[in-house]
Amino acid sequence: MQLDTKSVVLCADDYALNASVSQGIVALSRLGRLSATSVMSLSPRWGEDAAVLREVRDRLDVGVHLDWTSSFAVDAGHGHGLAVVMARAALRLYKLKTIEDEIERQLDAFETQWGTVPDHIDGHQHIQQFPVFRDALGQVLARRYAGAPQRPWLRVSEVAQPELKAKIISAMGAQALKTWAQEQVWPMVSPLLGAYEFDGDLAHYAAHMQAWLRDVPSSPCALIMCHPAVSAQVGDAIGDARKREFAYLAGPDFLQHLADAKVRLVRGSGKPLQA
Repeated sequence: MQLDTKSVVLCADDYALNASVSQGIVALSRLGRLSATSVMSLSPRWGEDAAVLREVRDRLDVGVHLDWTSSFAVDAGHGHGLAVVMARAALRLYKLKTIEDEIERQLDAFETQWGTVPDHIDGHQHIQQFPVFRDALGQVLARRYAGAPQRPWLRVSEVAQPELKAKIISAMGAQALKTWAQEQVWPMVSPLLGAYEFDGDLAHYAAHMQAWLRDVPSSPCALIMCHPAVSAQVGDAIGDARKREFAYLAGPDFLQHLADAKVRLVRGSGKPLQA
């Protein structure tokens, strides 16, 4: 490895959202094109899809994608659309204990199928750092994992990209969550790259990735989020984008772009990324 090589966690979100997403993430893991994935433990597919994910367990970090905004969360009775959750969080209309209890339930659902603690914890649409949510998460982490041999690392969605969407993500509490992690000496990965409008064609996504790889800092390790799937599913608003992301990440151009940018994939846990 060259001395000036930079490191990045490439995390595929939404595992167990549907069969196409889970299949895509496992396939990319087998190719060594990912270093983490985040699981939607509320999904009725999680039990079934956990068995397949175990086959690539040593190839990537597996964590929990805390969820208040998907159809799974709505069906469970605590979820709403992103705009509603953001507004209620900003106004601190959520009760801390209620959020803590739901975080516990989602972690329990993950660990029941996975058999061990998550490698990391983040949030669907970045809810892990919203007001009230980040406070509740801190309480739960301290109770469950403070004494664990290896504590789950946190994704801190501190975004340096200039786009409005990226700025909104960061403004919803990235600095506050980062400060908590620093004070508690809790492992975290930041900054975050990978925000875009899920538009354009394959070349458009490739250009985005080249820019994100170029912007990976020399230190510390950053994270690029992605959302691949082998096919677009009916009812998935970003299904076409997922299909494009999979095609690019599975292809030779991605490897070349990593080499050009002198970036290597790593796991946020520090565990080796098996070839």
